[in-house]
Amino acid sequence: MSISAALVKELRERTGAGMMDCKKALVETNGDIEKAIDFLREKGLAAAAKKSGRIAAEGVVESYIHAGGKIGVLLEVNCETDFVAKNEDFKSFVRDIAMHIVAAKPLYLTRDEVSAETIEHEKEILRAQALNEGKPENIVDKMVEGRVAKYYKENCLLEQQFVKDPDKTIEVIVKEKISTIGENINIRRFVRWEMGEGLEKKVDNFVEEVMSQVNKG
Repeated sequence: MSISAALVKELRERTGAGMMDCKKALVETNGDIEKAIDFLREKGLAAAAKKSGRIAAEGVVESYIHAGGKIGVLLEVNCETDFVAKNEDFKSFVRDIAMHIVAAKPLYLTRDEVSAETIEHEKEILRAQALNEGKPENIVDKMVEGRVAKYYKENCLLEQQFVKDPDKTIEVIVKEKISTIGENINIRRFVRWEMGEGLEKKVDNFVEEVMSQVNKG
């Protein structure tokens, strides 16, 4: 079913949910806007969107060191009140995000942090790859755009698939937690260190190690 931009706009104005979430809700409900509102409420997306504009100046700085001290993460996640910052559910959420960063190795928080120069460099490499694969030039540009989108999904934290639930992105996980806790939550910044990074060394499969720790949680 074709969903009009006007219908998506109306649903967005009525719920405050994101454009893509609104479009998905309308597709799932065959364009019935009232059912789409219920769909968004059930997913917690409408409430989360309304809270996302509120100031979040409290929170925690979480540190996670992988077994053996080989990888470390410092992560700042903000919320609205000190009460929530001390809440075990919130702290558990922050720990999960820190463990995800260890395993998934994001380079950026959002795609807005990726410089134009980086994207142009990636496009040049991806275009050369596509041409070397023998792809016709008339479809190379579309392939490059698709691969750039994949680059964002692989390297931007909020667009990555959550290691504990690959059906959801980190952005969706955050929205769900906003709905559960009832306050705006904002992943502000992170730093990831890996021992010997940049030095020639034996390659260990840290992702498998971290995932074994995650699955124990």
